[in-house]
Amino acid sequence: MPHTPVAVHRERKEPGEIFGSGFSLFADMLLVGLLTGIACLPVVTAPAAFAAASACLRQAAGGGATVTSGTYARALRARLSVGSLSAGLALPLLVVVLLADAAVARSALPGAGVVAPALALLALGAAVVGLRATALDAPHRLSVREGLVRSVADPRGSLLLAGAVLLTALLAWSIPLLVPLLPGPLAFAATAVELRSPHG
Repeated sequence: MPHTPVAVHRERKEPGEIFGSGFSLFADMLLVGLLTGIACLPVVTAPAAFAAASACLRQAAGGGATVTSGTYARALRARLSVGSLSAGLALPLLVVVLLADAAVARSALPGAGVVAPALALLALGAAVVGLRATALDAPHRLSVREGLVRSVADPRGSLLLAGAVLLTALLAWSIPLLVPLLPGPLAFAATAVELRSPHG
């Protein structure tokens, strides 16, 4: 009977390894963040880029596989489809709608004071559902519907992911130099939330 390989957590460092196995995952996350930032530049590729990042980080955390630009490129190619590009087209449309509504919220129209917090919650909720959708593994890969179902079914995980989104926005605002690396921690947070959920 064939044995499936089991990832063994190493307590000791290998010869020549400076930081130990825990730091390897951190380095993988930074590399994935940089590669994801580059892959997101065309905007429509953002869902596939985050899904590829999640797949690479899932492998690195579960099987101890080291992330390389080649493994990320293969994962990205496997996730680029008409559906993922269509979801990517929805991102700029959502941004335009939010900006138009924000302009209305700044006006003196009745109810403008309620619109601003509602918009902020809507944007945060959309980010959480989108990130959860990109962290899904087969057979629900990149399913916005499944991402929404899991966001509602696992409110603690959704709150954790919302905190990660807010922290990422704060870091992007306060330290703009970190922006190219920030997709990595976001993808890592979405993957970790997905792995800790009952469905993961």
